[in-house]
Amino acid sequence: MAKQGDKIANARTGQKMIFLKTGKETNGNLLAIDSYNPKTDTREPIHIHPKQESSAEVITGKLHFWVDGKEQILRPGEKIIIPAGVPHYFWNQDDEEAHSIQQFSPALTIDEFFETFFALSRDGKLNEKGIPTFIHASMIMLKHKNDIRVVNPPWIIQLITYLILTPIGWLMGYRNNYQSVN
Repeated sequence: MAKQGDKIANARTGQKMIFLKTGKETNGNLLAIDSYNPKTDTREPIHIHPKQESSAEVITGKLHFWVDGKEQILRPGEKIIIPAGVPHYFWNQDDEEAHSIQQFSPALTIDEFFETFFALSRDGKLNEKGIPTFIHASMIMLKHKNDIRVVNPPWIIQLITYLILTPIGWLMGYRNNYQSVN
């Protein structure tokens, strides 16, 4: 479980995070992280946080956000707030590394989700799109269904798939979390 000051890195994208405040330390109210994003052509999947508001304030560099079909660029001192349930993703397409403070409220277990995906990246267990095996991804996404969801296929199809595949994943020895604190 992450705690204030812990650092994680995504070997695939180069993104680094430092936990500033965790859900455990804020009674579940807030996760705040320093996020450092180098230039990348990699885009995360379009996703939602079904029960969390998320935000990002750029400190240095620029971040590009796609939010509900509209792209915007945030520069130092600018902030975006994304309501729960709104489809989005972000990236840095500029040469300068982007530094932002990102927040999720309530925290739920999104810190564990980040730890898991960054650890899988570190261990070379993600494909070229940044996704683990379908069965393993099903286990992780079921555990974090209140934190994050991809927008396609429809949620009911995802949920049924996750419920069917998760027991198979347990039998295959997969886990739905990894620790990757350095």
